[in-house]
Amino acid sequence: MKGMLINQKEVKEMEYLIKREMDEISFDLMDDRIDHIVKRAMEERYQILFSLFQRVATPSDCLKYMRPRNQREQKG
Repeated sequence: MKGMLINQKEVKEMEYLIKREMDEISFDLMDDRIDHIVKRAMEERYQILFSLFQRVATPSDCLKYMRPRNQREQKG
């Protein structure tokens, strides 16, 4: 296990960057031109980012970025 000390400004910056990346991935996951294998990798990345986001965001913010179960399990 590793720890990290960051101040509130750095937390807000981290939150902003993670949100932006998750928004981009969410947008790309709706694109029908993207292959399902690529979408699966994008979904895995989204889950990693979301787990990081949960560490710095409020529960209400986390609810906004939770992907519905049917979208997470959708194939292509």
